[in-house]
Amino acid sequence: MDAKGSARAVRSPGRTLLVGCGKLGIRLGEGLLADGHDVLAIRRSPDALPAGFVPIAADLRLAPPRALPDCDSVVITLPPGADGAEDLYATALTHLAEALPSPPSRVVFVSSTRVFEGRPGPRPLTESDAPAPVGPRARALLHGEELAAQLLSAHIVRPAGIYGLGRDSVIRRVRSGAPVDYSRRTNRIHEHDLVRLLDAMLRAEDPPALVHAVDRAPVPMGEVVAFVADRLGVEKPPRVEPESHGGIVLDGALMSAVVGALGYPSFREGYAELLVNGA
Repeated sequence: MDAKGSARAVRSPGRTLLVGCGKLGIRLGEGLLADGHDVLAIRRSPDALPAGFVPIAADLRLAPPRALPDCDSVVITLPPGADGAEDLYATALTHLAEALPSPPSRVVFVSSTRVFEGRPGPRPLTESDAPAPVGPRARALLHGEELAAQLLSAHIVRPAGIYGLGRDSVIRRVRSGAPVDYSRRTNRIHEHDLVRLLDAMLRAEDPPALVHAVDRAPVPMGEVVAFVADRLGVEKPPRVEPESHGGIVLDGALMSAVVGALGYPSFREGYAELLVNGA
């Protein structure tokens, strides 16, 4: 069942502020607009926002935006700084908290399953498992989660690898014949289902504090590229040598409980559609 029709979908998102508002935020905002909600978007360069969005030109790294209106909901899709080298979240989230005239009743912060990079293995990880960031980008993401929860009482969504229209790096890799680590464990989420999850997190009366945005089919990368190569009618790309046998496996049960049946429960449905549409 779609999130809007589920038993938990009882809250109205109301006036919603999208912070960062790239491709993901735009898709979410378009749905909210179509449902009759006001949508505001903070971007450094807001000129390309769709009609109907209220643009707010601001760089949260430099200063709080001026005169923000009261908002019922906030969705934050800011990426960490380049290689996590700059403490973007500490500055941006503090400025955002200062600029909001009153606490929104719902805030969602979009992070990444990259925070588990230090826990490779075949055991499926759930939301109760502790993160293990290794690199600067993963550490920055985890810091962002902690700050968003502390400053804004945010709920956290951690997407795995996002794919969909315009997000076709695997298809391009297969076409180019670039070597692939067939053994690496992978998790992914179609952009359509991720937007549904964000919408559900805004509408649910009591959403979980943390959700992993993943489909129901974590698989080795070899299965994905073999499927794509077969559909393209090309040779499978060569294997990386030596293979890593790394990567993680994530359990997607909680996401399915929040949104119901996924539109793209595995990579097969998603990539088959992309290839039919000429990706």
